[in-house]
Amino acid sequence: MAIVINGKNLTVKEIIRVCRKDEKVVISEDAKVAVKKARDYIEKKLDEGAIIYGLTTGFGQFANVLISRDETIALQKNLIRSHTCAMGDNYPKHIVRAAMLLRCNALSRGNSGIRLETIQTMVDMLNAGIHPHVPEKGSLGASGDLAPLSCIALGLMGEGMVEYKGVDMSAAEALKKEGIEPVELAAKEGLALNNGTQMMTAVGVNVLWDAMQLQKIADLAAALTDESLHGITKAYDHKVQELRGHMGQMVCAENMRNLLEGSGNAKLEQPTKVQDPYTLRCVPQVHGATRDAVAYVYNAVSEEINAVTDNPIVFPDEDQVISGGNFHGQPMALAFDFLKIAISELANISERRSERMINPHLSEGLPAFLTKHAGVCSGFMIAQYAAASMVSENKIYDHPACVDSIPSSGGQEDHVSMGTTSARTANMVLDNAQKVLGIELMTAAQSIWLRQEIGEKGIDNLAPATKAAYEFIRAQSDPVDVDIVMHDELVKFDAMIKDESLLNAVDKVVKIK
Repeated sequence: MAIVINGKNLTVKEIIRVCRKDEKVVISEDAKVAVKKARDYIEKKLDEGAIIYGLTTGFGQFANVLISRDETIALQKNLIRSHTCAMGDNYPKHIVRAAMLLRCNALSRGNSGIRLETIQTMVDMLNAGIHPHVPEKGSLGASGDLAPLSCIALGLMGEGMVEYKGVDMSAAEALKKEGIEPVELAAKEGLALNNGTQMMTAVGVNVLWDAMQLQKIADLAAALTDESLHGITKAYDHKVQELRGHMGQMVCAENMRNLLEGSGNAKLEQPTKVQDPYTLRCVPQVHGATRDAVAYVYNAVSEEINAVTDNPIVFPDEDQVISGGNFHGQPMALAFDFLKIAISELANISERRSERMINPHLSEGLPAFLTKHAGVCSGFMIAQYAAASMVSENKIYDHPACVDSIPSSGGQEDHVSMGTTSARTANMVLDNAQKVLGIELMTAAQSIWLRQEIGEKGIDNLAPATKAAYEFIRAQSDPVDVDIVMHDELVKFDAMIKDESLLNAVDKVVKIK
């Protein structure tokens, strides 16, 4: 079933379906009426000779330069061509698809003054799989994502390069193959297409979705580590969590109880110790705080994906065109900086759990570095190095981009959000965190196998949920008896996190919230 857009109720899940599963998109009938009404109002204002920013004036510092009606079309074309200043590697296809969908959704609200046929052409491109090349760097996050969104608009005009069915070609050629006519931009349309927060939101919504899955993986990884280190599950008692009251903490503790229900390794009490180290005992408090941060970001993003973020904004019923600041990316910049810090904490505590399993002074009797052949084999020694490297790298990316601002456009645009940098660095942090948690999963599986090897029935004593995870892992990756090329195995764990196959396997036994 196609995703229907109207600028009001698009969801995060629907965006993921369109950008990753190539679902089709249609504009609602109500939205078509609203778009036409706003466009008729813009045409009326043009006929009246009204002075409106971006319609009959230049842009930015040139806002006081009046443009004649004869020059309005050239103004829009020049806007898009001159603003295509993005640099660097191109965004992947799913990010561009998300940005195209978000832009179409915002324009469908009927407050931008763009023609319906222009929005429909972008929807047609999206449905046909025509994705403009959009370099990653060059946006200040106010006035929106001018440079990257201009690259998308350029493709709409039949200019620039696109990816079409896995092949790079000119936009003109791809449009011709699909029988789609390039858009001849009319007054106001260039500004409506490139002024908004849709690029940063496209990146951020994908990071958010993956973070929502990663917080579940983090609970699962901690449970497997609990199995390997004979964790004390009493710390996850619901009464402890309820006394503090944070929702994320309570949900995480519930997950831990469910995942470890029936375990003979991790128990309410252990004869060898009174309490666990923080990396095990405080899993609900640390993972839970990340969950609460992700929930905040989810709410902020859910507002933004249905927001009108260009300028000026058209209010036909009130006979007003208002120059405001909805293009400013600060709400998303703060959210995505918060998100990347929250994701980093999942990696930070994960790496410490991995280190406990390989360290003979901390591992509850496991062989040093998880090898039976100490000395001749290094085992998992350097896997922890790799995890430590990535959590350290994340600390660099975690510097909040939103606290920086460089004035632009001759001082007219004198405070910017850097929100796209917030989203892009959040994506870098996410990738590192997925890999770090993959290392913990591989390390925990090795530890559980070694428990069995040294006669402690580590595998036999697994809880049903952790056993399902262990068996899925073993179907993909064998235990490490003697040293192997570790990279090849670690890549498998990164993949099973990213494609959600491990979560799906465990969900058949216990649903991780």
